Amino acid sequence: MDTFTVLTGVAAPLRVVNVDTDMIIPKQYLKTIKRTGLGQGLFSEARYNEDGTENPEFVLNKPAYRNAKILVAGDNFGCGSSREHAPWALLDFGIRCIISTSFADIFYNNCFKNGILPIKVTPAELEKLFDDAERGANATLTIDIATQEIRGPDGGVIRFEVDPFRKHCLINGLDDIGLTMVKADRIQTFEAKTAATRPWL
Repeated sequence: MDTFTVLTGVAAPLRVVNVDTDMIIPKQYLKTIKRTGLGQGLFSEARYNEDGTENPEFVLNKPAYRNAKILVAGDNFGCGSSREHAPWALLDFGIRCIISTSFADIFYNNCFKNGILPIKVTPAELEKLFDDAERGANATLTIDIATQEIRGPDGGVIRFEVDPFRKHCLINGLDDIGLTMVKADRIQTFEAKTAATRPWL
């Protein structure tokens, strides 16, 4: 998992509430267990017309937001089914941070396990961030996880909370497998001791 320390990038505004995981990545993309390639299907039902052409009105198709790294979204983001393909698709597109007032629990947890930082803010703070994000190419935010700050284009700062353990994992790029591998020496010592004392196992 890639580390997350300081992220500076364009923030795309998605003024939609209750964005569910089927909207994030529709069911037809769930046949794969690969984490790559899903960015093409991100928000596909909103990004593309029925003939496959891009919908120019969808925010991520607008020139200023095609390379967005941050998504500012409405309440209850990531609700619906618990598909892990949703954070995979966001990450494959290039989104490393999502800011909202609230998230569905399973989606929220899956984000951390895949290197995405979901940030909860107040409604007033979200409205300020929407205003920042709607500046188009000038909608650049900086997310500093060490100081737990969102820094806006006009110099404004919004502080956010993050669980210390999850913060540690993001800063060090540790997913569940990485956390296990940190203890590789202890695991090998245990296995060697077990083999010596209980060879019948």
